[in-house]
Amino acid sequence: MTRFPAVDGLRVIAALAVVVSQVGLQTHAPFAGVVSRLDVGWAIFCAVSGFLLYRPHVLAWFSSTEPPLMLPYLRGRALRILPALLITVALSVAFVEHPATTYLEWAVLTPFLFYLLLPGLGRLLTGYERPTRRSVQWRLLVLVALTVLGPVWMAAVTATDHPDAGLWLPGYLGWFAVGMGMALWQVARATGRLGPSTLDTLTRVPGTLWGIAAALLLIAATPIAGPYDHAPATPAQALVKSLLYTLIVACALFPILTPTAGTVRLLGGRPARIGARLSYGVVAYQFVVLGLFKGPLALQLPLTLLLAALLAAVSYRFVERPVVRFGVRRKNSAVAKTDNSATSPSSSPAR
Repeated sequence: MTRFPAVDGLRVIAALAVVVSQVGLQTHAPFAGVVSRLDVGWAIFCAVSGFLLYRPHVLAWFSSTEPPLMLPYLRGRALRILPALLITVALSVAFVEHPATTYLEWAVLTPFLFYLLLPGLGRLLTGYERPTRRSVQWRLLVLVALTVLGPVWMAAVTATDHPDAGLWLPGYLGWFAVGMGMALWQVARATGRLGPSTLDTLTRVPGTLWGIAAALLLIAATPIAGPYDHAPATPAQALVKSLLYTLIVACALFPILTPTAGTVRLLGGRPARIGARLSYGVVAYQFVVLGLFKGPLALQLPLTLLLAALLAAVSYRFVERPVVRFGVRRKNSAVAKTDNSATSPSSSPAR
């Protein structure tokens, strides 16, 4: 299975959750606990990225082929992400009185550092030995251990009064590791490196896992996970919040690995595909809309969703997609030149 259609719906849900949490923070929405904790959408985005970007490394390991080349991979990431991000920064600086620099800094620092580290991390976790059951299990344990890093890091930076360090990659690496671990498990299970287990049963009951995720979200919505705004949390609250988000992400993502027909219908249809293409832009451009318009939740939320979606659609159609296609054409042209150079006859010998 090379495509996971239900991922599209999960991206749309993550984008909607992020927008609702940001609007709720600005408008002091009712049910503040649940609304504020919908920023778990950031964690879902991290896990999806970890799953999709690490999986090619696992496939290469299992098939004894070369992993994705680093420079083409980084170029592809930059072409997909930078255009909308740069437009958001420009619009925010030009039109917003108080730009949302905190989240923009997070959008730059955390994903890009992960993208830079992924080739080396992927090679470290998929090299040096054959993909046996034992080697797969060992690497799964390493990735599970990485999921603990985020909660510990958040507790540590809170305890030492270094809130800016909460934006650094270690605080979110555990969410990426959730997706990476699931990529390894899915490929290992599909190729027979891992045998059947109770995890297979869980993939057939997505509603149960999503119900657990909802229950965990309600627990996170209590004061046990800290304040609902930007007020400082205690180390214990920071740890609990990060840990709960990790568990929520795991429950949300796992059913899409081997989705049921109902899951595909629900999360993988054409509307989900279109929404997934725009999800990144919606999340980025919402900050501009929120900086320009103020109002009660009932007005602010639909207005933010509508305008952010319109900006995302225009940006995707006229900027992001053309830039990506230009990069693909350049890549194909370079490959063709290399192939022609390698197969062209050598010059005639002097007579």
